[in-house]
Amino acid sequence: MSTSETTARLSVGDQAPDFTLQDAASNSVALSAYRGQKTIIYFYPAASTPGCTKQACDFRDSLESLKSLGYQVLGISPDKVSKLEKFVNKEELNFPLLSDEDHAVAEAYGAWGEKKNYGRVYEGLIRSTIVLDEEGKVTLAQYNVRATGHVAKLRRDLGIDSK
Repeated sequence: MSTSETTARLSVGDQAPDFTLQDAASNSVALSAYRGQKTIIYFYPAASTPGCTKQACDFRDSLESLKSLGYQVLGISPDKVSKLEKFVNKEELNFPLLSDEDHAVAEAYGAWGEKKNYGRVYEGLIRSTIVLDEEGKVTLAQYNVRATGHVAKLRRDLGIDSK
């Protein structure tokens, strides 16, 4: 069975699959620790690449206003912990980046599948954002999002435009 057959996308109302992953400091971070808080989980392909850096810095710069509205942010990529550590330090990121090297969490969230780039078809991480309510249910699921301007669009989609 191919990966694309096993990675159904999440929909509003779905219970988010729980996970525990390592952060950039090698600490275990469990989604269950975020119960009781609204949580934005964003999946990005690779730390320190131009688009992923823009997106991470956008979340960094918006974090205080998101937190004031009750949102926590988690970034997930298939990068090794050591690469995440360098990325967090270089960009002074202020939220957890989690390592999903075997992409099992991305698959469970429908963020891993077929991609096309310059005519080449391959399997990889699909830039995606999933927003959860305090009980861990999906309130917004966005797939194939653009890195640039994503946080502003996300704020509009959540009805929280003002910084």
